[in-house]
Amino acid sequence: MNWLKSRICLIALVCAALTACASLLPKRPEKPIYDVRSAVVLSSTTMSAELLSGISDRVNAAIRATVRTTDLPHVVLTIRIVSVTKGLGFQKDRNVAKVRTDAASVEDGSVIAVSSFEVTSMTADPTLADDILAEDIAARIRSAFALSGR
Repeated sequence: MNWLKSRICLIALVCAALTACASLLPKRPEKPIYDVRSAVVLSSTTMSAELLSGISDRVNAAIRATVRTTDLPHVVLTIRIVSVTKGLGFQKDRNVAKVRTDAASVEDGSVIAVSSFEVTSMTADPTLADDILAEDIAARIRSAFALSGR
């Protein structure tokens, strides 16, 4: 029984020491936030117009809804839909989009930030695939650039 008590005390001491050491680690720097003024969605001619307009409508609505109280660099987003693959998976219910987003300065046009990501969405109804994928892509962009949600 003494052996068990000593092990529990040792584990508690190690946990307390690790907790104290974790507070000494450097904090992650916050990601930069920009004052996004507008967004444009680009892709090849093979992309669905419903997908492109859905992304554009959602992102621009989020831009209009976002209120900044501090002075931040003004940027314009260029959202490029690199590729879209539909009907993946065993049940053919997964859709994958590769997206690249550039944030260009309003003042001089230089690219300040670049974000590339892949979005996977699932839907059992193929007629809703573009709408759901547009929402998932827009949500990812809202998150990356700290824009207001719905």
